[in-house]
Amino acid sequence: MWLFKSPEIVYGEGALETLEQISGQRAFIVTDANMVRLGFAERVVDYLQRAGMETQVFAEVEPNPTYQVVLKGKGLCIAFEPDWVVGLGGGSAMDTAKAIYVLYERPDMEVGEINPLVPLGLGKKAKLMAIPTTSGTGAETTWIVVLTDQDAKKKTVLGSRENVPHLAIVDPCFTMGLPPSITADTGMDVLTHAVEGYTSIWRNDFSDGLCLAAIRLVFEYLPRAWADGQDAEAREKMHNAATIAGLGFGNSNAALAHALGHPMSPNFGVPHGRAVGLFLPYTIEFSAGCMGERYAEIARFVGLPAGSGQEGAASLAQAVRDLAGRIGQPLTVAELGISRQAFEAALAKLVEDGMIDTTTSARCPDELEMEKLYWCAYEGKAVEF
Repeated sequence: MWLFKSPEIVYGEGALETLEQISGQRAFIVTDANMVRLGFAERVVDYLQRAGMETQVFAEVEPNPTYQVVLKGKGLCIAFEPDWVVGLGGGSAMDTAKAIYVLYERPDMEVGEINPLVPLGLGKKAKLMAIPTTSGTGAETTWIVVLTDQDAKKKTVLGSRENVPHLAIVDPCFTMGLPPSITADTGMDVLTHAVEGYTSIWRNDFSDGLCLAAIRLVFEYLPRAWADGQDAEAREKMHNAATIAGLGFGNSNAALAHALGHPMSPNFGVPHGRAVGLFLPYTIEFSAGCMGERYAEIARFVGLPAGSGQEGAASLAQAVRDLAGRIGQPLTVAELGISRQAFEAALAKLVEDGMIDTTTSARCPDELEMEKLYWCAYEGKAVEF
């Protein structure tokens, strides 16, 4: 038995106007200082006030959000007593909002206790809304909460199916004019979600079509969105792709590229999408022996050579590298500006932390293989083991 979870999704140009119709008394908006500076938070506040709602903005979310930020937001949220908690921004803001929402509903819990195995009984005080402003994480549709444990210097993956947002508003207006680097980082995140959602061991009939659709959208529209920040069609398609991929992998799971990529953020400050996108072709090569036909299905769907599973995996890995190169993404860890000495010094911790997230990968590496994968990605060598 399996469950398919999805929020109600309002998407397309003008979707933000839905906020005028929201029923409620108070909305606690979780966002970051940049969203305030750009006027995005003000736009959301304005619409909610038109609906007769009182608002409070908590704008202290940072990239790779920490337990400490969540706990501060929890205290403010409890004092405000909202009936809506709203995550506005990229994945960091939406993940922080999810965690704050859980702890607002369950103040007896610690941050690290949020997990899918314990019934939480959410929804007694408030509902959860997500408004993405980048086309990347798909966090507006997922139950996953990725936070950084500063003391342990590692990312932790938390969450419960009960903290899937009730409502996702996917309006491309927020993504117009995003810088090329952010467009590229978040776009590679979308592609990695979709490819891994299609090939993880928890893949299923319901998630497969979503993942394939998102992959095709990325290959077609990401180069356009990267080249022209005002390309309205490309921006809308990529925004949709991020949400579709979120639905796909959120009901399947991520896999080895995420396992390798997650430790790169807390240890080297590498943006999440840039990290997982870099590792994706190496993990395709590593898993080709047991997942070649699935990679070949993706390859055929987007028009790549795939006469066999091995050919399909190879052509897909190369297509990912070609796309990354076309939009200015690094193809090796060395290109991130990380010295060999610094990488070698951190390698044991990268392996240790990365191994935690390998369980849904079609081919699970042991520690030695994990280390070899990291070195292949550092040096840009094909994976041949």
